[in-house]
Amino acid sequence: MSELRELYQDVILDHHKKPRNFRKLDGASHIEGHNPLCGDKITVYVQLDGDKIKDLSFQGSGCAISTASASMMTESLKGKSRDAAETIFQEFHKLLTSSDGEAADGEHLGKLQVFQGVREFPLRVKCATLAWHTLRAALAGEQKTVTTETDDN
Repeated sequence: MSELRELYQDVILDHHKKPRNFRKLDGASHIEGHNPLCGDKITVYVQLDGDKIKDLSFQGSGCAISTASASMMTESLKGKSRDAAETIFQEFHKLLTSSDGEAADGEHLGKLQVFQGVREFPLRVKCATLAWHTLRAALAGEQKTVTTETDDN
């Protein structure tokens, strides 16, 4: 089990040090997210082609968990439909917040399962979900900054 935990930590650190899709996406809609408890600040850029996420990127600064989660989110959701993105969001959120240790559906989550250990650190759940809530708001057409200090995050 310790080898698996170490592998998960290595994946998170790799995405923190070399985040994928870390760039401004010209011509895309964007929205900002903020986690005041940790200081994470992010801008998520999303470009749609009808119902499909054509391109997805982010910029900002944050802790290793926040940056790695945003990086892996962009890799996981690029090319997916809005409905598929929502399904993956729900399963990712369940992975991080289920109190009974219930595992999410690995079929949809793939590499995102590395965040399962975050559940043990409740304050870090907000770090891991910031980019996801920010993207969800962007897909809903919201314009205000997303913050982790609301009841639904």
